[in-house]
Amino acid sequence: MNVFNDHKKLYSIAGLLFLVLTYVTVIMPALQNQNNNAPLPGSVPLAGDALAGKSVYVAEGCVGCHSQQVRNIEMDKVFGSRPGMPADYANLKRMNVWQNTSTVMGTERTGPDLTNIAERQSSKDWHLMHLFNPRSVVAQSIMPSYEWLFEIKDSAAKNDMVVNVPAAFLNGRKGKVVAKKEALQLLAYLLTLKQIPLPDGTKPMEFLYKKEPKEVASAGAGGEVKAGANGQTLYTANCQSCHQANGEGLKGAFPPLKGSPIVNGDNLELYVDIIMNGYDARAEYGVMAAVGTNMNFTENDVAALINYERTSWGNNGKKVTPEEIKKIMDFVKIKASGK
Repeated sequence: MNVFNDHKKLYSIAGLLFLVLTYVTVIMPALQNQNNNAPLPGSVPLAGDALAGKSVYVAEGCVGCHSQQVRNIEMDKVFGSRPGMPADYANLKRMNVWQNTSTVMGTERTGPDLTNIAERQSSKDWHLMHLFNPRSVVAQSIMPSYEWLFEIKDSAAKNDMVVNVPAAFLNGRKGKVVAKKEALQLLAYLLTLKQIPLPDGTKPMEFLYKKEPKEVASAGAGGEVKAGANGQTLYTANCQSCHQANGEGLKGAFPPLKGSPIVNGDNLELYVDIIMNGYDARAEYGVMAAVGTNMNFTENDVAALINYERTSWGNNGKKVTPEEIKKIMDFVKIKASGK
């Protein structure tokens, strides 16, 4: 075979074989994988401030302590309603020639996973306070403060985003804490982090190593005890970060539930409406997100949460039942939809 004696033919055949093998073993599987894991319907590529915020997120080292990957184990269920899948990351593009966007998935969890943080905590005020000084909203936090993303002004301009930081965390400084452009961009990025619902008929991967649920007794109609949701657990997971463990809130930022006339009062419609649809009626406090709607609270959840808040921190409001809460929730949903 003279092909072995002709270096031109030998290198041409070897080169052609290399290209064919590269296409078969690398390019074809990559194209197939890309096709099988296309972006989920409803997902939107990052743009504008959110895209710039991702660069701030990486530059400030958030990727070193926070992950964005919900594993298929029961302990990760607090971070998302389902385990992550390749399609969740299909819209991620390279940040530039030198930076791959995969860094946002993270490698460790010194802090909580942020895959679904926009659903778990959608309050802009909370996030900005947390960035300025994490201890202002989470006393035990070991996260560093990012004060350089803010400035303190004697008076705020019309379009400034003022952050209502409690005076105790200003270290004697006076003035208004105003979020810089970078802080607002980072906020915009964080508020895009939510799991996209799967298409109808698509089943998510199951969580493994499930723990047996513990039944928690709660008062039912007529005072009898029946199994239900754990109000304290719901409060800790969804409310405590703003209203605090002692129910006293944060002065100038989040209102107290301790001694609250809404918590102890008889206007259940308003109470349920606030839990399900949020609240923005008092200028001195930050806007409350629609926690109940975002977290898909049932009437059992809302009743358990109300009963916990009404019997904690010295409150003495009347207990409620899931049955009466169900009627109010149905009415509140209709009112919220504008029907």
